[in-house]
Amino acid sequence: MGNVGPAVKGLAGRIAAALLVAGGVTLIAAGLLVYRAPAAGDGTDGALDGSARPSSSASPTLGASATPGPSPLSPGLGQSVPTRVVMPALGIDLGVYPDDYPGGVTYPLCDAAQYFIPTASNAAEKLGLPGQPGRTTYLYAHARTGMFLPLLTQSQTNDGAAMLGDVIQVYTADGHVYLYEVFQVKRHTRDFTLAAKVTSSEQWLILQTSEGPNYTYPKLQVAASLLTVQPADAAASRPSTTPAPSCPK
Repeated sequence: MGNVGPAVKGLAGRIAAALLVAGGVTLIAAGLLVYRAPAAGDGTDGALDGSARPSSSASPTLGASATPGPSPLSPGLGQSVPTRVVMPALGIDLGVYPDDYPGGVTYPLCDAAQYFIPTASNAAEKLGLPGQPGRTTYLYAHARTGMFLPLLTQSQTNDGAAMLGDVIQVYTADGHVYLYEVFQVKRHTRDFTLAAKVTSSEQWLILQTSEGPNYTYPKLQVAASLLTVQPADAAASRPSTTPAPSCPK
């Protein structure tokens, strides 16, 4: 597994580049792009083993749809729910939907990512939503072409060290984009212990995908710490992809 504190040098440039790639962001004063170092952690697709969601294949399939979908709000969660995830360095841009989205409960959605809704049953893992201190926003998707396959591919070289320092953007339904910096790549995991390591003053993001063709295989987790929050326009905050009816075999 890879683990490193991100370098400050060039950070503002990486953030600016990421925002320009995604588009739709209202840039604010450069002085607000404040660096905040993440704490060190320890260092396909679908939910972790033991959950209701099995893993799927890491085999390439059709890419994601380009048609934006409706805002995937889950009742009672408010407007800060994730709607879109973008990782410019790897060409990832997916709509994000709740784990109880129709068709994505027993098997993860295709052509989309999903997030774990915070509940009493996962409180010990400190799962949460963007903007909640001391919580980890947890997104998962298949290791397929057009989805999270680039994460798996990168992790297989030098334990994913090339991803350290990359910027990940998470858009929310209330018109914000949260920028996170990757600080750890954890391979071959089967639990949420990494997510639970977030401290009360931090906000983390984990992207998860599978390392094998079904739910029996371990998972890959890419962890990132919040850098800054920016306003985003309504178009950019809408899901960039819609779930496919099914995953091609």
